[in-house]
Order: sequence, then structure tokens, then C-alpha cells
Amino acid sequence: MNDKVFKITLFGAACVMPLVCGGVILSLTTDASEALSHFGFFDFLLSDEWDYTPGNEQYGALPFITGTLLTTLLALLFCIPFSLPVSLFVGEYFKGTRMAEVLSTVTDLLAGIPSIIYGLWGFYMLRPLIMQLGISPQGSGILTAALVLAIMIVPYAASLSAEFIKMVPADLKEGAYSLGATRAEVVRHVIFPVAGSGIFSSYILAIGRALGETMTVTMLIGNTNQMPGSLVDTGNTMASIIANQFGEADGLRLSSLIAIALMLFLITAIINMIGKFLIKRARIS
Repeated sequence: MNDKVFKITLFGAACVMPLVCGGVILSLTTDASEALSHFGFFDFLLSDEWDYTPGNEQYGALPFITGTLLTTLLALLFCIPFSLPVSLFVGEYFKGTRMAEVLSTVTDLLAGIPSIIYGLWGFYMLRPLIMQLGISPQGSGILTAALVLAIMIVPYAASLSAEFIKMVPADLKEGAYSLGATRAEVVRHVIFPVAGSGIFSSYILAIGRALGETMTVTMLIGNTNQMPGSLVDTGNTMASIIANQFGEADGLRLSSLIAIALMLFLITAIINMIGKFLIKRARIS
């Protein structure tokens, strides 16, 4: 294969992703147009009513957007205190040791467990525990779903962050040690500034994983079509409402579900763009 044919092949393969992305946007926009034109984009976005009674159909995405953002942000808050120490343990403090290899293997194993297994564990283990502690009478809710989501995304964030920490040049660390810096000072003043953009990107990927999670959240969030008043209330996310009602929906209700899918796509895209912008700013500074 000559160079020209090889370049053409690479170009054709590279064009697949933009075409797929454009096809997804076009399909979602077309199928969601009925609901968006009927209710109006901002009315649909800001309405908290979801009533599919025949003759009185009113659909709004606000409860599900709120549920999605609450579970995702809570999961991220729970994730950081556990994933960051694991990444430092594997990538710096015990780098290359048998203990680090075992922990890294376990972390990768946890990342590969299907979400339905996490959902079953949360339903039969965590939910009864939350009920026994008196945190929530029904056990299910925003908090329960966020806790299990956090457990699911810790391996992603920890594994990726550890790889970026390992990539920090040894010369920089040795130079800091030669000036009398302690291990903690090297981590703070050398590793974090150098690997910070990579670590941040790993958490952006973890957020993307939490945003689109369906089965685990569906099993644990309670599946009520209402605005959650507190973290222990039941609710729905954008993914769980689609999973629960898509099979039986038609007409305006089906179009509304697809409109929610379109908004989930847009939210994910916006978060990724913000993440890339912040990473770029961090590299420049």
C-alpha cells in the first residue's frame, strides 16, 4: 500500500466519527421535533410536570435533568476522596511494587463489572442498610443511586489518574528531592501541576460515565416522575425515565422521551467541551 492510498484510507476512517455524531444529532432532533414544537424548547426544559393521561398530556424534562445532575455531582464528590488516594498509591508511593500491581488489577476488575451487578448489589445490600440507618424510609432515592454510581466511577478515575501520575518525568521529581522537598511536597508542587490536566480529564470521563448510566440508577433511584425535594427523595434521571417508559410510549410521549435523550446528549457534549477548555487553559498556564 503506497502512501497516497494509506492517507486516503486514514481519512475515510477518520470521517466515520463525525458522520456518526451528525447522524445521531439529526435522528434525535427529527424525532424530538414534535414534542419541542408542541411545548416549546424552554417550556419543555423548565416544566416539572410529567402527565401521560390521555387528553391531558403534559411533559417536562426538569425533574429528570435535576435528578441526573444531582446523582452525577454527588457521585463525583464521593468519588474524589477515594479515587485520588488510590491513584497516588499506585502511580507514585508504591509504584512498581507487588502491592500496587494487585491494587491496580483489582481496580481494573471493578471497572469491568457490568452495571447490572452493581445495581443488584446496591438493591440488596446498600438499600436495606440505608433503611436500617434511618436515612431514608424506602431505601431508594437520589443518595442511594449516587453512592453506587460513585463506586462505579472510582475505578475509571483512579486507573486513568494513576497512568498520568506515572508519566511525570523522573528528572522533575529527583530535582525537587535534591532541593530538600518531602514526598508530600513533590506530590503537591510537581506531580499535581504536571499531571493535573490529565487527572482532571479522567474525572471528566468519569462524569460522562455517570451521566449516561441507566440500569443501576433505574434499580435504585425510586423511579418517580417528580422533582426531588431532598437527597433522600426518590426521582428519575434522564436515562432512567427513557429506560422505564420507552417500550410503552408512542406519539407525543415518545417524542418527549427522545427530546430528553437529545438534551442528555447536549449536556454530555457541553460538559466535555468545558472539560477540554479547562484542560487547555491549565496546559497554557
